[in-house]
Amino acid sequence: MSEHLIDYRKVTVSQQELCILDEIDFHLDAGEFVYLIGKVGSGKSSLLKTFYAELGIQSGEATVLDYDMRKLKRKHIPALRRKLGIVFQDFQLLIDRTVTENLDFVLRATGWKDKQARKNRIEEVLEMVGMSTKGYKMPHQLSGGEQQRIVIARAILNDPKIILADEPTGNLDAETGRHIVELLRDISSRGTAVVMTTHNLQLLHEYPGIVYQCQDHRVCKV
Repeated sequence: MSEHLIDYRKVTVSQQELCILDEIDFHLDAGEFVYLIGKVGSGKSSLLKTFYAELGIQSGEATVLDYDMRKLKRKHIPALRRKLGIVFQDFQLLIDRTVTENLDFVLRATGWKDKQARKNRIEEVLEMVGMSTKGYKMPHQLSGGEQQRIVIARAILNDPKIILADEPTGNLDAETGRHIVELLRDISSRGTAVVMTTHNLQLLHEYPGIVYQCQDHRVCKV
């Protein structure tokens, strides 16, 4: 058992024979707030994708929440992903249903049978992200910042140990982006680890965290 939530030692990540990242050492512990920075194409998103088994690992030792990522069988991927919250830059909300229905869909898909329990949990997470009055709205009726808050609410529904946020402020103006980082910081202060990719270095000064940089096929702690 690894004491780290994520523990990568000398890991290589390739895509179609092309080495993206090599000799990665990366560790994540409960409640940590970690930034992944680097130029476009430096491998930030690829590294994130290996954490939720979207991309495979070629060599090295890699565990995520005690799953050995080198040996992870396809049938175990959903169980791993249920313990992770994933926040994408482009929201990926279901546009044909309300905020509440979006969240309910996820809970039903992850095994919540009791309707009242689902309702209570949805109210809880909407409260946490400051959106408790918006449950009846359709995604297109929300601003970008509000949609991203809903995405974060969706990510924390199953009380994950880790939230992976891929450029969560990428499509938002600076002020809204800051609010989103504040929200993620608040979540990490309650014990959920957050890994966030960003190219907005200003955020690192305003909201300090642990910083890893992707550069020249390497990942270095800054």
